[in-house]
Amino acid sequence: MDETEFWELVDATREAAEGDPEEQADLLVDRLVQLDPDAVLDFARHFEARYNRAYTWDLWGAAWVLLDGASDDAFDFFRCWLIGQGREVYEGAVHDPDSLAELLDDFDEEFDGDGEELGYAADEAYEQLTGAVAPDLGLPPAPPEPSGTPVDFEDSRVLAERFPRLWERFKG
Repeated sequence: MDETEFWELVDATREAAEGDPEEQADLLVDRLVQLDPDAVLDFARHFEARYNRAYTWDLWGAAWVLLDGASDDAFDFFRCWLIGQGREVYEGAVHDPDSLAELLDDFDEEFDGDGEELGYAADEAYEQLTGAVAPDLGLPPAPPEPSGTPVDFEDSRVLAERFPRLWERFKG
């Protein structure tokens, strides 16, 4: 599975789920079990690489603004959700987290921002196909700390300055 096929699966399942991340995860498992186990592992590698790439202080700050706070776990689930939004939103957010103010049509913190189940879709599909737990993907380990410059999440002024468009749209 190449990168284009990865994003096509993400987009197709998001559209079919009408943006519901839990439904998207279920649909993704349904689609993945139609593939061979190696393709499912390829999907998992693409997902994990993007998940690790999104481990930045700036994205965590953007998640903090959008979710009105984001613990370690909430940020993990946010990164899964972000991948589930598709290539355009994901790449835009990784490049410029404040651009989420324009990239997101709407955002309901009760419904959006938590894609925990998306993070398990490939593992679940692999287990259904093989009866075994997915092997190590052979990727470098996740970094111990987010990349970039740390953000003081407790300082509203800092958040408003660092993410002016997100702050204006979602907090203003």
